[in-house]
Amino acid sequence: MRVQCVICDKIEELVDDTLQAKRLRNRPIHTHMCEECHDRITQRTKERLATGSFRFYRSSRSIEDDF
Repeated sequence: MRVQCVICDKIEELVDDTLQAKRLRNRPIHTHMCEECHDRITQRTKERLATGSFRFYRSSRSIEDDF
């Protein structure tokens, strides 16, 4: 399955049998972000958190526990 990153428009290939590919096929609201963009956003968010002037509103969802 070919997917496109929503930030940098890089086209990648996903294996059709993976859970992520199934989610993208069945739920159009889910979007794909490449690893480079994901790592860059994670790094910059951590830098903003370290400044102390950035408020990070966390919800009670288990997805954000991994962050």
